[in-house]
Amino acid sequence: MKGSLKLRARRSLSRAEAWACFTANLALAGSGSLAAGYAVGYWQMATVFLAMIGTVVSSIPLLQWKLSGAGASPGAMDDPSQQLLELWRQVRWPLASIGLYLVALLWALTTSVRILTHATKDQVPPRIR
Repeated sequence: MKGSLKLRARRSLSRAEAWACFTANLALAGSGSLAAGYAVGYWQMATVFLAMIGTVVSSIPLLQWKLSGAGASPGAMDDPSQQLLELWRQVRWPLASIGLYLVALLWALTTSVRILTHATKDQVPPRIR
């Protein structure tokens, strides 16, 4: 089996192929777009991988902060607004990365809808033998 990053030529897809591209975009944003011949799939996949890496990297300090006790010493933070501010400082980058992932997923889904609308509609169903 050969793997290639070369973009496949765009052609008219059947409904079944278009739904397969839609499903592939749900599994990994950009993969269905590439299978359908849309070059934007490269950017969608790059955005998804950037979001995944960003989420993992930015969650490490959050976990370290939480496992260290997160201000559990008595009298450390008596003010609830200070506690919320500290929590926000810890979760803002992981949340931003998750948001970037959702943007890439929505981008891939809009491309999937475009693929479905351009798919040829089968006039005659296949014959059952």
